[in-house]
Amino acid sequence: MMANLFDQFMSPTYLGMPLIVLALGLPWVLWPSPSTRWLNNRLITLQSWFLNRFTQQLLLPINTGGHKWALILASLMTFLLSMNLLGLLPYTFTPTTQLSLNMGLAVPFWLATVIIGMRNQPTAALGHLLPEGTPTPLIPVLIVIETISLFIRPLALGVRLTANLTAGHLLIQLIATAAFTLMTTMTTVALLTTSILFLLTLLEIAVAMIQAYVFVLLLSL
Repeated sequence: MMANLFDQFMSPTYLGMPLIVLALGLPWVLWPSPSTRWLNNRLITLQSWFLNRFTQQLLLPINTGGHKWALILASLMTFLLSMNLLGLLPYTFTPTTQLSLNMGLAVPFWLATVIIGMRNQPTAALGHLLPEGTPTPLIPVLIVIETISLFIRPLALGVRLTANLTAGHLLIQLIATAAFTLMTTMTTVALLTTSILFLLTLLEIAVAMIQAYVFVLLLSL
């Protein structure tokens, strides 16, 4: 039995092995591999259409040189989307509710974009630290502010994903507990609470997909 609501975000262990390892590896098993046949089945066709549409939408504001990132960004989107959606199933663990995992994904990608930008276009990369037309007295202040905002970006990426998923799971847990408790005493209120829980679950499915897309989109930008 849980001592508090936040115990659901602790990584469970089985036979001494942390199950977060299984939760990280399972999404890749569920996605079907493309076949060598002339005609694919409906599932593989739908999967290919989804990845093509996502990659096209993601790379739309990026120049041709950045299209080499398409594979790794699409893989990251698939990975986050699978973990977010699988975490909504009963008796499952959601690794993306852990800030350490999200920061482990955000920091390397953010650092790679900064380093590549400094190497390929140092003038343009440094130019983002000072907007054009800034008054002379404000130049030192703006440079400090833009530098701080640059280093806060990976923290904002990780915290945004963690906070949205954690808040959704807590709301589902609270409303489900209330519906279960009221079922024997106030049946009408319990049914109303269950309908709210159903709508909230649909909202959380949308949030899981949107947050995975926003995470990858902000990394690409």
